Amino acid sequence: MSSSLKIKELSKKEILLAQGHRMCQGCGASIVVKMVMLAIDKPIVACSPTGCLEVTTCISDYTSWKIPWIHSAFENAAATMAGVETMYRSLKKQGKISEDMSFVVFAGDGGTYDIGFQSLSGALERGHDMLYICYDNGAYMNTGIQRSGATPFGASTTTSPAGSAVPGKIHQRKDITRIMAAHNIPYVAQASPSHHLDLMRKIQKALSIEGPKYINILSPCHRGWRSKPDDAIALSRLAVNTSFWPLFEIENGKTRVTYIPKDKRPLREFLRPQGRFAHLFQPENEWIIEKSQAKIDADWSALLAEGACEAIEE
Repeated sequence: MSSSLKIKELSKKEILLAQGHRMCQGCGASIVVKMVMLAIDKPIVACSPTGCLEVTTCISDYTSWKIPWIHSAFENAAATMAGVETMYRSLKKQGKISEDMSFVVFAGDGGTYDIGFQSLSGALERGHDMLYICYDNGAYMNTGIQRSGATPFGASTTTSPAGSAVPGKIHQRKDITRIMAAHNIPYVAQASPSHHLDLMRKIQKALSIEGPKYINILSPCHRGWRSKPDDAIALSRLAVNTSFWPLFEIENGKTRVTYIPKDKRPLREFLRPQGRFAHLFQPENEWIIEKSQAKIDADWSALLAEGACEAIEE
């Protein structure tokens, strides 16, 4: 473990997201952002598109960000940061800036999987030296819990409500991490706030690599998941231990599994505490759980077969 990841040292670092923001009690996004910025030692410039994180951390004249931070439109955060990174390279080449800096986008799944996809894909293809982080809560939570490309199969949302006609969302979620890896960028990873050292190691590794990087981080939302306000970490851990949210990285095309559950749990243990899946436990909808379990098991077996394994203790 590097010295920057020792708990005692981390406890002495300044939290760069100030208290008093308006995120919901127990929101996973604030936990993720704090962990990410604690792992970074260089000066940070961040950008966030419209979304939960943006509307709750910068209201009128007030901001919770203790770093340079840009609010971008829903669809173009990656393009905005690409422009900032290009300007930085120009100024550094001219000798007007000398210090190294980190450029980070914090975007929800709506601004990543769907509305912001074209901007993100273009920035990755052009090779900008930036880190794009998706805090993935699985729906358009800020605007009313509508389904997104990240919404899990079977989940009930305001635009895919579970009822007698339709049992929640009838489509599988996008595998956005694999889609990002298909851009042949140098580093892609998946992380969870329940495994904080794994998450922070991935942040540090990503920022040590030149070029575009992408990390998808699970971000529980108790309002949209209809769960308890204090269970973000517990649900994140269940997501990992059921393999709903496997932890892995793809570096220069090589896959490495970074955590293997000692006792892999059935998917229903992750689903049951969440009201958005309550209807799945009715007899007529049990097939959805069975189908989801089969897919997760197949995906997990494929992941283990694809990459080297190195379980990291938390």
